[in-house]
Amino acid sequence: MSGGATLEETPTWIVASVCSIIVFISIIFERSLHYLGKALEHRRETLYEALIKLKEELMLLGFISLMLVVSQDLIQKICIDESLMGHWLPCLPATSVTTAHYGVSASSSSSLGIGARRLLKGEPAALGHCSTRQGKVPLLSLHTLEQIHIFIFVLAITHVALSAFTVLLGLLQMRKWKQWEKSIQVDGDSAAAPKMIHRVQQYKFIQDRYKGYGKTTMVILWIRSFFKQFYGSVTKDDYVAMRLGFLMEHFRGNRKFDFYDYMIKALEKDYKRVVGIKWYYWIFVMIFLLINVTGWHSYFWISLVPLAMLLLIGMKLEHIITQMAYEVASKHATVDDGGIAVDPSDDLFWFHNPRILLILIHFILFQNAFEFAYFFWTLATFGFNSCIMDRLGYNVSRIAICVVVQVLCSYSTLPLYAIVSHMGSSFKSAVFADDVVGHLRDWAGGARMRRRGDEPGCLGAGAAATASSREEIRPSRD
Repeated sequence: MSGGATLEETPTWIVASVCSIIVFISIIFERSLHYLGKALEHRRETLYEALIKLKEELMLLGFISLMLVVSQDLIQKICIDESLMGHWLPCLPATSVTTAHYGVSASSSSSLGIGARRLLKGEPAALGHCSTRQGKVPLLSLHTLEQIHIFIFVLAITHVALSAFTVLLGLLQMRKWKQWEKSIQVDGDSAAAPKMIHRVQQYKFIQDRYKGYGKTTMVILWIRSFFKQFYGSVTKDDYVAMRLGFLMEHFRGNRKFDFYDYMIKALEKDYKRVVGIKWYYWIFVMIFLLINVTGWHSYFWISLVPLAMLLLIGMKLEHIITQMAYEVASKHATVDDGGIAVDPSDDLFWFHNPRILLILIHFILFQNAFEFAYFFWTLATFGFNSCIMDRLGYNVSRIAICVVVQVLCSYSTLPLYAIVSHMGSSFKSAVFADDVVGHLRDWAGGARMRRRGDEPGCLGAGAAATASSREEIRPSRD
């Protein structure tokens, strides 16, 4: 074989030594992941789930590596017309297209930069199959196959790492909510006890959110919601009002329910979905790779999509809180001593489905991870001065937009989603164990029986009518 010595021609001591080193490093890596998982399993559930997803992605990448090795000879035997190599190029070649594609020219080999690697097999031997046919070249070079494999690996790892980073920063931002929960428990024994809720807090919530609702056009209200996501997206008054509304909707009379703990567990359940890569997201990766044509500046324009989507979601979440404040104010002419609870409903969300928000956030995080992964992969592989890196202004703008999306999602959008997503018509029973769900349903049934003879409390006619009209607790399917 012209590409180098085969196993038949290699000394056994070299084969055994190299295999021993590879196996030894693999065992160390596997054991390190195992002990890290043991340490995180009962301490940091979010990081533990990220580690599990990382293992799954590594297993998928291992299969991809196997497929590349097995199918590389077959791919090299696929020949296409040489003229096709001049279309949809990420760079305008300085030399002939065929020569640049297979990396045999001096200019092309120098552009590989610090990331230049050995080929999986001998390139000249693989190129010879198509060279016997006039005007034909292989579909892909072996070096290109290897670069694609490395990029897929970088993308998967980047997505898992950035998803974990986003959720951890979001949880850090929500730590102050735990203090709010404790103060409610201490001051009022629970927000489920209406008589203990302070009127001033609820009234301030209405004043902050409701002011000008009936006098201002909807456009102004949406603009106000847009800017609200950048400062004080969730205040203590918002938390108290939405907490009380959730308890009156699903756990009326439960004085010991920890809404913060429930909300964090639900977020961790959602995180299990966000940290993975859905199969249909790979379709978007193929589209992104397809439109990376020189002169289009595609990745700069693509980076604007997650930013626009994130701002739209944040504005929608803020507007939902404003809508609930409006409904409260319109149902209650006066604010009595018991305070007022908001009325959760699926009608507040797009297509009457709160889960759409999680799907959109998942896509935003994946697309943002793609931008980060592609930028640093091209930087390490081809160097900063490569034509595939685009112009300096576009590169700086892309990275700045990605950083803004990551920070805004962590500190504003994710906390907003964590609490507003529970303002739907159902609660997430998946966060409870099966026996706990059974006890909750039994308790709710007893509460309904006791409530039949009770008069409406100080929540007002609107909230009491809503609570009394429910026939059962409505858990979501998640």
